[in-house]
Amino acid sequence: MLVLIQSNYDCDGFSSWIPWLFGAFILGIILGWLLSKIFGSNDNNDSLQSRYNSLQAELDACRKNSKKTTLAGASSFAATSKEAITPIADDSVKDNLTKVEGIGPKIQGLLNKDGIWSWKQLSETPEKRLQRILNDAGPAYTIHKPKTWAKQALMCHNGEWEKLKNWQNQLKGGV
Repeated sequence: MLVLIQSNYDCDGFSSWIPWLFGAFILGIILGWLLSKIFGSNDNNDSLQSRYNSLQAELDACRKNSKKTTLAGASSFAATSKEAITPIADDSVKDNLTKVEGIGPKIQGLLNKDGIWSWKQLSETPEKRLQRILNDAGPAYTIHKPKTWAKQALMCHNGEWEKLKNWQNQLKGGV
């Protein structure tokens, strides 16, 4: 009988922990609420979000105005520049520019990047512009001389393949 009383006493020991657990739970709720007020205020997040949205709209408006300004500036530059005779790039005709002596695949890529896709466009491009494209590409390309490229491209455009082949046999690296 003494053993039975002892085991009843152990059950009462567990029930004495319940108020402590309840108190810790309440304390956790209060602490969480305080921390959310200090660090996680939704009012501040909303104001930051609205500020971000207004700045994004302002940035988009600036970009739109910048494009208009750039296009207007480009057209006035084209009207005054002797070098800007070539019309706007039309990439609907993509000729193999490597048929021209002195132009390899990498230089063709440079010309394409600058808006020159066809033999006709290449034949109408001033030598100064071609040299500038090469110079801008780096020292590995400055050794190329585009002196005869326009003439060769015109022969390609006109289909004068035999004449082009004979002339290219006399050329060395496009010069």
